Amino acid sequence: MTRVSYIRNLDSIRQLPESEKRELLPVVERYQFRTNSYYLSLINWSDPNDPIRRIAIPQTGELREFGRLDVSNEHTNYVAPGCQHKYPHTALLLCTEMCASFCRFCFRKRLFMEDNDETAINLTPAIDYIRHTPQINNVLLSGGDPLTLSTRRLTHIIEQLRAIPHVKIIRIGSKIPAVNPHRIINDPDLLDLFRRYSSPTGRIYLMTHFNVPQELTDVSLHALDLLMKAGVVLANQTPILRGINHRPTVLAKLMQQLAVAGVPPYYFFQGRPTEGNLPFALTLVESYHALERAKAMVCGLAKRASLIMSHDLGKIAMVGLDRDHIYLRYHRAREPKNEGLLMVFRRDDSAYWLDDLQQVSSKYRSDGLCTLGDQMIDRFD
Repeated sequence: MTRVSYIRNLDSIRQLPESEKRELLPVVERYQFRTNSYYLSLINWSDPNDPIRRIAIPQTGELREFGRLDVSNEHTNYVAPGCQHKYPHTALLLCTEMCASFCRFCFRKRLFMEDNDETAINLTPAIDYIRHTPQINNVLLSGGDPLTLSTRRLTHIIEQLRAIPHVKIIRIGSKIPAVNPHRIINDPDLLDLFRRYSSPTGRIYLMTHFNVPQELTDVSLHALDLLMKAGVVLANQTPILRGINHRPTVLAKLMQQLAVAGVPPYYFFQGRPTEGNLPFALTLVESYHALERAKAMVCGLAKRASLIMSHDLGKIAMVGLDRDHIYLRYHRAREPKNEGLLMVFRRDDSAYWLDDLQQVSSKYRSDGLCTLGDQMIDRFD
C-alpha cells in the first residue's frame, strides 16, 4: 500500500528555493495552499513552466487585481445549508470544503477561507429538501472534493440519496483520480460502495478533473479501471487554462488519452474570472480557437465536449465565431424561457466573460430561427 502525505506548508517543499518561498508568503496568506506527495512527484522541477507546478504551486500573479470570488453568484442558489438548486432537475451538494490539492485556478477558493459557511457537515436539511422536491432526478456531490471524505461518511450520504425514488443519477465531482489515485486503489470499501449503489437503474457518475496529459499516469489509469469495473460511469471536465493546457496540441493529447482510457471529455470550461485567477485567464476567442484546433487533431470519440461558460444565468456554450460576431447558446438556463436560446454578440477579442460582450440579437422567429438583420441563423437544437 502506497502512503500519500499531505503538505500544507511551502517550507516542506525542498525543491522550492528559500527566496521563492518568502516571495510567495503573501499569496498563501490570501489563498490557502495544500497539496500532497504523489502530486508533487509528477512535477518536472527543472522546468519552471511545468503545468502541474502551475496547478499546485502558488505564484505572485495571483495577487494581481482580477475578477471577484463568487463571479457566478452561487450564493443566490442555496435552498438549504450546503445545497444549491439552480436547474430544475439537478441539486448540488457542497459536502466538504477540503480537496486533496488546492488548484491555484479554483473558482471556489472562497470555500477555503475562514469566513466560509457555504458547505455543510449536517446535510439532513439538504437531503430533506431533495426528498420533497420530486423534479430533482440527479444530484451532484461537490465541494471541495467529496472523495476526501471518509468512505463511511460518503456511504451515509449516498445511502440517503439512493433511498429517494426520484433521484436516479448521483454525480461526484472529483480530482482525486488525478491528484491522489491511491485514495481509490487503497480502499476496497470505497469500490464496494460504488458496486452497491451504481446499477443499471441508477448510475453513479464520477466527473474527473484531468487538466493535462501528465496527470494520466499508470497509477491514475489503474484507479480509473477499478472505478469502471465497480460500475461507475466516468466523464472528464476541465477549464482551459493559460500556461497549463491552452495549447491545442496539449488539449488534443489530453482528449485523445482520455478517450483511450474510457473517460470521455464532457465539458471544457471557459475559466471564470475569479479573484486570483488572472495568470490562467484566456479570452473567449482564445479558448474557442484552442479547443476547435484541438478537435481537428482527434477522433470523434475524443471531441464530443462543448466549450461552456458557467454563468449566473446558466451554462452557456460558445458555438460559433466569425469576423464580426460571437455565437453563444444556452446549454442550461436558470430561466426555462431561455433554454436553447441562441445569442449573437459583437465579436470582442478582449472579452473574458458574457458580461464583457455587447449583444446584437437573441430573438426567435416562430419557425425556430433567430434573425440577425436579414440573415437567418439556426437555433442549434
